[in-house]
Amino acid sequence: MSNTAIQEPEVNLELALEHGLNEEEYEMIKSRLGRTPTFTELGVYSVMWSEHCSYKNSIVELKKLPSEGENLLVGAGEENAGLVDLGDGLGCAFKIESHNHPSAIEPYQGAATGVGGIHRDIFTMGARPVASLNSLRFGSMENPRVRYLLDGVVRGIGDYGNSFGVPVIAGEVCFDESYEGNPLVNAMSIGLVKEGETASAIAKGIGNPVIIVGASTGRDGIHGATFASEEISEESEAKRPSVQVGDPFTEKLLLEASLEVLKTGAVVGMQDMGAAGIACSSSEMTAKGGQGMNVDLDKVPAREDGMTAYELLLSESQERMLIVAEKGREQEVIDVYEKWDLHGVVIGEVVEGDKVIYWKEGEIKAEIPADHLVLGGGAPQYVRETKKPAYLDEVQAFDSNSLEHPEDHTETLKKLLSSPNIASKRWVHEQYDTTVRTNTVTPPGASDSGVIRIKDSKKGLVAKTDCNGRYVYLNPRKGGQIAVAESARNVVCSGAKPMAITNCLNFGNPYKPEVYWTFKEALGGMSDACKALNTPVTGGNVSFYNENPNGAIFPSPIIGMLGVMEDVEKHTTTPAFKNDGDLVLYIGAERKGLGGSEYLKVLHGLTSGDAPEIDLDFEVKLQEALLTAIKLGLITAAHDISDGGLATTLAEMAIFGKKGAKISVDTLTGTPHEVLFSEAQSGVVITIPAAKLHTVKHHFDEAGVPVFELGEVGKDQLIIKDMLTLDVAESEELYENVIPKAMEV
Repeated sequence: MSNTAIQEPEVNLELALEHGLNEEEYEMIKSRLGRTPTFTELGVYSVMWSEHCSYKNSIVELKKLPSEGENLLVGAGEENAGLVDLGDGLGCAFKIESHNHPSAIEPYQGAATGVGGIHRDIFTMGARPVASLNSLRFGSMENPRVRYLLDGVVRGIGDYGNSFGVPVIAGEVCFDESYEGNPLVNAMSIGLVKEGETASAIAKGIGNPVIIVGASTGRDGIHGATFASEEISEESEAKRPSVQVGDPFTEKLLLEASLEVLKTGAVVGMQDMGAAGIACSSSEMTAKGGQGMNVDLDKVPAREDGMTAYELLLSESQERMLIVAEKGREQEVIDVYEKWDLHGVVIGEVVEGDKVIYWKEGEIKAEIPADHLVLGGGAPQYVRETKKPAYLDEVQAFDSNSLEHPEDHTETLKKLLSSPNIASKRWVHEQYDTTVRTNTVTPPGASDSGVIRIKDSKKGLVAKTDCNGRYVYLNPRKGGQIAVAESARNVVCSGAKPMAITNCLNFGNPYKPEVYWTFKEALGGMSDACKALNTPVTGGNVSFYNENPNGAIFPSPIIGMLGVMEDVEKHTTTPAFKNDGDLVLYIGAERKGLGGSEYLKVLHGLTSGDAPEIDLDFEVKLQEALLTAIKLGLITAAHDISDGGLATTLAEMAIFGKKGAKISVDTLTGTPHEVLFSEAQSGVVITIPAAKLHTVKHHFDEAGVPVFELGEVGKDQLIIKDMLTLDVAESEELYENVIPKAMEV
């Protein structure tokens, strides 16, 4: 350590606790360094050992997820995003991440910078972002603050994404009181890269220059990673400075410059600056390369005067990257960024040893072995105490037969179509540019998943985000299974083969045994389904501490499923009823059980019962048989059964196609309410040309998947014999106006 005096606050246990470290961790730092850390070092450790960066309370469990597959080009966690081999010399990089806490405090910038950050994870690997998705959770729309949050989040996603020029092709928006004080804002990006043109987040080669590129560094976002690693409270509003500020136009320049500079061959490694800024990118790249790095913070382009080493290292100012270039070729890199009106400044070099050394004003402000700081290295790894929540036995024992069920099924269905969880999300996705770049085949809305074409190829990419937190709350293991299975089923309904997943694991405080038990069980369920469906985990994000003074959110492991379609021009299986005379069939499992259903919530105000039934072995058979039938051209429409059950699925197909149908459910077993409104899994409604009935029944019979004839498409009413009659035009008016009317209040 340098003998030069460091004019910084005295570091002690109290200061460490204020930084979010605990006493054990503070003693660990002193032991590893062999001394008391400097103030700047304490700041670096605090952000790098925060839950957001280190995954210290989750990494042990994450390692248990299936992460190997023949189509994976990098392992989970090895790079900034997962990378899947599409064939034909193309790879697909994709990832999902959360920006929950910033969005709870400043919804517009919180959501906008979440979009910017996830796109940087993609193009820092050399891939061009081609599609975006999101998964959003809010409290009750009756609450004015929830409407404020929804408005800000949607505008933030739309303004940033639209300006950046990447289409939003799919997503989901859900509402429940459990998310009242802690919304979830999860953003997903998908990119394409040619074989041999990928970049790695690594620093190696003694003497190679370290270059910061992109925007200037300010004081926004300091300790954002730490802020994201604690519960939201009344004091959170005071932490507005922890919310970053985004500039999509600068990010667009950064994208083009970064893809251009990679083609020069002068780049050794590249990493974006997200959480923990320079501290994170420099230490992670250094640890991966197994060498050291010197950084002169005086050379960092700053947009504010008098910034300290602590502030420069921890700033989360957006639209910045760190590059290690080949020695002697740094000017090539700088020239590219300057051409795009961006900073390109050498701030350090790769050196011998294993430490990151940060200098300012001729003094060493921090000197830390890089491996001490990083996930999978010296960062702490904990296994927390677990305890099964006491409420589970009570809710799972609930018997829906004890309720008085309304007999007017038409009115019941109208109430379900009026639920914000089921109603049209057009108000949301019309604020997004869904067709920029002209590759969108199926945009958000009337489709089970988003579809884009890959230019100069027959292939298409299909993606969906999915999770029902209510199911995970009622049965974490089963809920985790369903999240994966349903996202895969949505991709199959669009005509694609599910390939791999990314995930964003949103849970409460991991130090609470009940929360950690739920986390472990949900991951176990995800693992079960990923193994069954052969969709390995490519990476993702963990977001703990999603709590407010009133309690934790529903546990919400959001799944981002990627699928590949061999011939995108043959994509015809949207959910809409299409042709008069087409036969309506139900394929799949029995409709039984009302646990966790939207019906119970909307009609009875209950979140109770066990999660819906699912048999993973049967789910695999269903998906394989359905995909084959779609590829054979046997099916004209397909829509999986989820929120609201069979009746809602049929109503949506009618609304999307502006056509009615005459249906009988006499062949289905269960009580009338179960048949109509159960959310039991592994069920899909399809339509087929009447002439193909024998072929279709034989196909599914051979696969061991039951087929039930329900009726025929035609006229302007959805009629379920002896149960309900719904005017399609009237129901469309109802379905489309729920959220717009709520937002007008």
